[in-house]
Amino acid sequence: MKTAISIPDDVFDDAEALARRTKKSRSELYSLAVREYVSRHSADKVTEALDLLCAEGAPADDFTKAAARRTLGRSEW
Repeated sequence: MKTAISIPDDVFDDAEALARRTKKSRSELYSLAVREYVSRHSADKVTEALDLLCAEGAPADDFTKAAARRTLGRSEW
């Protein structure tokens, strides 16, 4: 897909230098950059979905609450 974008001159210059240094075409460099950006922000969607799920309601019974606490206690954050 071909597209036209506008970016600040300093960003363009830095990207050109990086493309030369890494021996990548401009198209390849921009494609990799956008792919990485999208990948970094896809975690936000997962977090939003989990937040919505958790907001639907907390466990009702004591057994489920205790099991959840034990599981969280063993998890690394």
